[in-house]
Order: sequence, then C-alpha cells, then structure tokens
Amino acid sequence: MEKKYDVVITGSGLGGLVSAVILAKEGKKVCVLEKNNQYGGNLQTFVREKHIFDTGVHYIGGLAQGQNLHRYFSYLGIMDGLRLQQLDKDAFDVISFEGDDTNYPHAQGFDNFVQQLTQYFPEEEEVIKAYCDKIRFTCNSFPMYNLREGKGYQSEVLSLNTKKFLDELTDNEKLKAVLVGSNFLYAGDEKTPLYVHSLSVNSYIQSSWRCINGGSQITKLLIKQIRKYGGDVFKHREVIGFESEENRVVAAQTKNGETYYGDIFISNMEPKITLQLIGEDKFRKSFYKRVQDLEVMSSSFSLFIIFKPETFKYYNHNFYHFTDYKRVWKASKYTQETWPEAFMIFMNISEENQVWAESMTAITYMDYDEMKPWEQTKNTVSEKEDRGVSYEAFKEEKTEIFLKKLEQKFPNIRECIQSIYTATPLSYRDYIGVHRGNLYGYVKDSDNPMRTFIPAKTRMENLYLTGQSVNMHGILGVTIGAVVTCAEIVGKDYLINKIINN
Repeated sequence: MEKKYDVVITGSGLGGLVSAVILAKEGKKVCVLEKNNQYGGNLQTFVREKHIFDTGVHYIGGLAQGQNLHRYFSYLGIMDGLRLQQLDKDAFDVISFEGDDTNYPHAQGFDNFVQQLTQYFPEEEEVIKAYCDKIRFTCNSFPMYNLREGKGYQSEVLSLNTKKFLDELTDNEKLKAVLVGSNFLYAGDEKTPLYVHSLSVNSYIQSSWRCINGGSQITKLLIKQIRKYGGDVFKHREVIGFESEENRVVAAQTKNGETYYGDIFISNMEPKITLQLIGEDKFRKSFYKRVQDLEVMSSSFSLFIIFKPETFKYYNHNFYHFTDYKRVWKASKYTQETWPEAFMIFMNISEENQVWAESMTAITYMDYDEMKPWEQTKNTVSEKEDRGVSYEAFKEEKTEIFLKKLEQKFPNIRECIQSIYTATPLSYRDYIGVHRGNLYGYVKDSDNPMRTFIPAKTRMENLYLTGQSVNMHGILGVTIGAVVTCAEIVGKDYLINKIINN
C-alpha cells in the first residue's frame, strides 16, 4: 500500500503533533505515523482501576492569559478545550529535606516567590531577588521563548553554569538547595547550564496548572486540529526504514508493509534511531558519531498509587524531597544502599477543588543499567513479553524500599493505599520510545554546550527533526521546538508573526 503526502511525520509525541497542526494550518497535506496503540509520547495516560495516571505530564506552566504557552496553545487552537486547575499560588512546589520538617515553597509570581521564600530566609531577601532577576534575564535572551522576532540567544548564555551561578550568589547552602529543589524537572546536576534551569522553572513561577483527568487531553485536542485541517494520524505504523534518492528522503516504510511518500519528512523519533534508519552514509561522519555518542539523562522508577476512598488528603501542590540537601546535585548518582536519594510526588486530579486524593504518582531516579538482566525483553500493548519472575521480584523489592521513604514524609500513607502499580526504565523505553528510558533527552553541559546541539534541519535537504532531544524538553520546550522546526520550512518571521497576531 502506498500513500503520498506533502509532509510525513514519524512519531506522535508533542513535537510531532504540534508540527502537524502548524503545517496543516498552512495548507499542507500532513500525516503522522505512530508505532504504539496510543498517541502522544510523554503525553500518554493510562488507566488502572478506573483511575487515570499521567506518563510524563504532571503539571504545566505559562498557561495564564498572555503568557507564552497560552499564546502558543491559542494559535494551535487547543487552549479553550483544556480542563485545568491552577495549583496553590503560594506554593505550587514544596521542597523538603530529611531531618527538616519545613516545606519550603516555590510560589507563583516572582514577587510572591520572593515574599514566600523570604519568610524562611529573612536575611537572604536580596539574594532571592537577584536569583529571580537572573532567571528572567536568561529567559529574555531567547526570542522564541518570549514570542518575539530576533536573531536568537547570545552563545555565551549557553555556557553559564547553574551551580556556579548560585555559588557566586550566596554561601547559604540550604537556600541554594531550595532554589534548585525542583531540579528533577530537568535531571539537574553540576554540569547543568543556567539556561536549562531558567527555562524549566520560569514558566512555572509565572503560573502552574494541573490537567484535570490527565495530559492526554492535549493529544486529543491536537489530533482534532490536525484532522480539522485535512491531516491524517495513524497508529500501529512503526517506521522501520526510509527510502532516499541522492540527498532527499522520498518515503517512510512501516512494519505492516506500507510505504508513505512525502515531499518533507519530520522525525519526532529519538535522533539516534532516526539517523540509524536513514543511514550513516547520509550524514557527516562527525555528526553521526557525535549524536550516537551523546549521553542520555537518567531514567526513573515510578509508583502509581491508588488510595482507599477518603483516606489521604489532596494537596494542590507538588513535592520534591531529598534525603540530604547537600545531595541536590547528585541524587541520581545513588548507591544501592542510599537509593532513593530524592523523589518527586504529583497528585492526580479528576475534578476541580478536590478534597481527597484518589491517586498519586511518586517518581525517583533509576539507572538504566539496573535493567541489564531484562534488557532484551519488550513489553508494549501490542507486544507482550513476560520479563519473568526475577523482574517482578526486583520491582517488589524496589517498591518496598521506596514506600519506606514515602512513609517518612507521610507517616500514614501505607494504611491509605488500596493498590500500587510500577514503571521501570524499561517501561519508559518501550512505551515512550526513548533511548535507555531517559527522562529528558540528552545531557547538557555548560562546559561544552554545542556538543548536544542538534539542528532541526538536517543535511538531508527535506529531513527535519523535532522533539525533546532536539531543543528543550517539557511541554513548553517541545512546543517551541516544534515551532523552530516548522519555521525552517515556512519561514521564521512569517510563522512568529502569525502566532503573535493570532
């Protein structure tokens, strides 16, 4: 079976879907090919015992009127369809440490952020203000982040280091740990550039929101827009190869024997896999090797907890907890004896103004290498393979260890639990399609910022890349990345003006 399109997009993660909407709105005949049973990549949700859990989207920033993601989503035609609840304005995130009963707040609004945190660090008000000023200054260096025309950021911005910036700002180690306490959002470590930290937290400080009944509503709204403009979206279409002629891709071949021809191809798949499928000989050797050698960020182990009715309070904020505030940069470098050194907790919401928690997601770091005994197995909706008794025993052991840590934070949690489901790095690898089950793409290093730079336009004249590994991760980062990809096709100034004037 053969089909012909103007644009063929492989992968239905957020980057692929946003790209499809933008180009379909431009009148191009678009199709999206997804290998899984469910669209959306990290936007996927799943249901256990009638409770909806998010795979990767636990809260979103910048969605208040006039803010950047609100403007992008409005242009895409999905803003009015979202069901959202705003998190606690005085503490959308709380940071805590073992041995310290204080919950340190991250508040919405920069003035409020300073005000709330100064209550716990009264001598450091000017430091907290300086921190906020630097976050805003750094974000202001990225025109696309602020939806304005411009040549782009200054290269020196990329080489600023988050830890060094904070070390120069203050000697208060506890305050520094609190300021970067949500660094699980980007798997932050001592190499993390300041721009990664700034772009990750800025929009949440502007405004923070939880999706009622999960983030897959974003996927559904985007697909509705794609089809509204005449595009096609297909699942169970795993791309296993590409046909090319000279310096152009001409077709994508799927596992079920179909061939999709196109004038333009956009890959929302893992860049390492994309380059392998296109062929090493189609790219510069140095570029191909650099991408294949890139280090991916850590993976995770997750507990999806269902509570007995009306037993556990709903919290309208997120938790970031560390066993030691001195380990905020190194929590992913655990030993078997110290695991887990950090975790984040998100409450799931099914209605506005919820009083009791129905379910909770708790996530901690896990090294993919712990999966070596079962690495050759594969388990998805369409391909079920039993990983064996040893894998189940491993998950049970890790669940019990993790639960004991949660009990230190919530002493009564165990008696409130009805059931627990788990996900390991293999779950994320198989269902999301990310290399080694990584959380957020490739490790970024302020000492060598260009090493992880992957351009949206490739050497193949009609092949483009998008997704969390190409620019920034997260809902906002991937959305902007898709705009960058499409700007290479339709023109940057043209596209930005259309979004601004929408």
